[in-house]
Amino acid sequence: MSQPYVITIILNTNRREDTLACLDSLHRGAFENQATIVLDNSSTDGSVQAIRLAFPSVQIIELAENLGYAGNNNVGIKAAMSRGADWVFVLNEDTILAPDCLASLVEVGESDARIGIVGPMVYHHDEPNIIQSAGGKLNQHWESVHIAKDEPDRGQFTKPHPVDWISGCAILVRRAVIEQVGMLDERFFYYWEETDWCLRARKSGWRILHVPRAKLWHKGVQRDYRPNPYVTYYSTRNRLLLLAKHNAPLKARIVVWAQVLGTLASWTIKPKWRSMRKHRTAMWRGAMDFVRHRWGQLTY
Repeated sequence: MSQPYVITIILNTNRREDTLACLDSLHRGAFENQATIVLDNSSTDGSVQAIRLAFPSVQIIELAENLGYAGNNNVGIKAAMSRGADWVFVLNEDTILAPDCLASLVEVGESDARIGIVGPMVYHHDEPNIIQSAGGKLNQHWESVHIAKDEPDRGQFTKPHPVDWISGCAILVRRAVIEQVGMLDERFFYYWEETDWCLRARKSGWRILHVPRAKLWHKGVQRDYRPNPYVTYYSTRNRLLLLAKHNAPLKARIVVWAQVLGTLASWTIKPKWRSMRKHRTAMWRGAMDFVRHRWGQLTY
């Protein structure tokens, strides 16, 4: 039986060396029936020239404007669909894949026609045996939680298991899912868009699985990761957008708003949180932009 056709989408913004390393790991893999599209977001570090020289078979699309994780990747998803992809693999440029990662994902995905989205075991790149994400879940208050985050891999995950969502650093999506539920929602711009995508797929009856034997290492987040204020902005606004879009229970909405207002008060009143003043401003603006229905990129 012939292999399904997989097209990988990689978004690069001045990460030449990371993107070259990611492409090298992808192309050394065991899965053969694949192609790759690199979306270059106005890089000035020679990325385009270096990729063309090292990987001449890779299609490069030079983006005219920055539409964020969601909008930029949608350009690649649309191109992959037009090229007849059976599966679209949205992959961060700062990841390294095990040789059998993609093959393992495809094998599980193809094992059941109801499986629409699959994702790998994601480890911290700087701590290769520490789990960053074994898939994701939404708790009762619609907080987005990485399963087994920062746990050593002790073999506690042995089989593919259902999850609520897959980490956006590496998410393999069946063509039929995209045809049915659409691409990423560009209102999110950054953060929560992969959670929304997975929720839309689940509502349409698709299964979402995490595949432990498909291994990948992600450089972008470490255990001591401290996000910038713009992350606080998008996380606040987009979590509220997700709750509204998916008609979350009233209790969850009340809890989230109480958390936002409580955090804002704490960061304002308590002297020990003076260092969080920029985050306070970002959180307040995120909440207000949600109320005002201001989506897309944060503008100053």
